[in-house]
Amino acid sequence: MRVLLIFLFVLIGTFLIDQGIKEWAVNTAQQQVSNTIISVPIDEEALIGTTLVKGKCIDLELQINKGVAFSMFAFLGEYMKWIQGSLVLILIFILFKEKYLNRYAFPAGLLIGGALGNVYDRFIHTGVIDYIAWHCGFRFAIFNYADMMINLAFFIIIVMVYFFPEKPKHT
Repeated sequence: MRVLLIFLFVLIGTFLIDQGIKEWAVNTAQQQVSNTIISVPIDEEALIGTTLVKGKCIDLELQINKGVAFSMFAFLGEYMKWIQGSLVLILIFILFKEKYLNRYAFPAGLLIGGALGNVYDRFIHTGVIDYIAWHCGFRFAIFNYADMMINLAFFIIIVMVYFFPEKPKHT
């Protein structure tokens, strides 16, 4: 029960933080665009490229990613949300069936929470809301909080597997 609570708490927390930041990003972009374009309905596509905060190495810039990493598979269009949603459901099924939550409750919560945040975007927006633009020395992909939590989850799992392996069970 404790493991399930950790998993759910981290999953829900990750999802809510991700969606809160994305809502702030979209609202801020809408305010900036509406200050320059008066009495015109604002389409999400018009918000793309709006700089929310300018930084030395990182800008907060609104983008809508219709693909996955680096906009790959954008050609799948509307099918992308159903494919990703199905993959998340399969992953959840495997987590429970194979009892991976017993060992990986925290990173699994990060992973599923981030994945659900991005899938949810695909259903309520035209793609995933991205806003963190790295440009220190080179331009990197634009990403979001959910992406960072997914990567953090994989990092934690890799560290656990390679540096803290499970003790073999004696039968």
